[in-house]
Amino acid sequence: MSTINRSRRAVLLGTLAALALGATACGSSASSSNPLGGESSAAASGAGSTAGGGSGGTVVVGSANFPENVLLGSIYSQALKAKGVKVEEKFNIGSREVIYGQLQSGNLTVLPEYNGSLLAYLDAKNTAVTTQDVNAALAKALPSSLAVLDSSPAEDKDSLSVAQETADKYNLKSISDLAAKAGEFTIGGPPEFKSRREQQFKDVYGLTFKEWKPTADTTANALKDGSIQVGNVFTTDPKIVQYKLVALSDPKNVFGAQNITPLVNKAGLDATATAALNAVSAKLDTAGLTGLMKRVSVDKEDPSTVAKDWLKANGLA
Repeated sequence: MSTINRSRRAVLLGTLAALALGATACGSSASSSNPLGGESSAAASGAGSTAGGGSGGTVVVGSANFPENVLLGSIYSQALKAKGVKVEEKFNIGSREVIYGQLQSGNLTVLPEYNGSLLAYLDAKNTAVTTQDVNAALAKALPSSLAVLDSSPAEDKDSLSVAQETADKYNLKSISDLAAKAGEFTIGGPPEFKSRREQQFKDVYGLTFKEWKPTADTTANALKDGSIQVGNVFTTDPKIVQYKLVALSDPKNVFGAQNITPLVNKAGLDATATAALNAVSAKLDTAGLTGLMKRVSVDKEDPSTVAKDWLKANGLA
C-alpha cells in the first residue's frame, strides 16, 4: 500500500479545497491509500509507449498504485474486453502526477478517477461539492483531449460512521440525525479531524459532540469496541463490512463528492468502449465496492477474480 495519505480524497469546502491533496490521513486502512495523489513512484516505467487506440485500436487501461484503483482498473478492463475491445493493462503505475501526464500523452486511454480529488488537482480553489457541480467544473478544467465519462454512485470519501447497534438504537441514517444525541457521543478520527471539522459540523448540522478522540487508523476498531460512538471512516473501508458499521448519509455535503469516474483520452475510445465504461458506472455503488474491497484487502483474493465476479453478477461480463 502506498504511504500517501488517504485524506486527500476529500474535497473540502472553501479554502480547505486547497488541502485536498496535501492533508494527513482521515481514517486510513489496509484497503487503499491516497487515490492518485502525492509523490510519484518508480512504477512510472509501467506506463509504456503504446498509444490508446480508437475504433479498432488498443485501449490502454491504467491504474494508480493502491488496491482499490487496481480493482477498478480490472473492472474497466474486463468490461471492455467483454464487448470485444482490444485492451492492454498497465496497473500500479503511481500517483496522479505520473499517470495524468501519461493519459494526456496518449500512453494511457482510461483511468479510474475520483472526481472530487481530480478537480482539486486541476483547480484547488474550486468549491464545488455535489457530483453534478464537480463534473461540470471538471468539464471546464480538463484539457480538450480529456474527458470524464458517467460518474458511478460509488464514492470513496470521508464519512461519519456508527456501529450498527448505535444506528438501530437511535434510528440514525444521516448526519442530521445525530443532532439530538451528539452531546452524549464521543467522536473519533485522525488528530487533525477536530480542528478541521468541529466548527463545520456545528455550523452545517448543529452538532456539538461530548468529546473528540484522536483515533487515527484505529477509528473503525474503536467504533466496534464502543470506545467512541461516531467515527471518521472512509466509505469503502472494508472494516465497514467486517465490523458491521453504518456510514451515515451527508445530505448537506460537508464531505464533497468523490464519485468513481472514468477519466479518458477521447481520441482513444470509440462508442463501444464508451458505452461499456458507462455501463460499469451505472451499476457500481458504494456498498458494492466496499464488499469487493473486503474480498481484496481482508480476504486477499485476486483483484482480477473479484472484478470478474462482479461483472458477471451485474450482467456485464
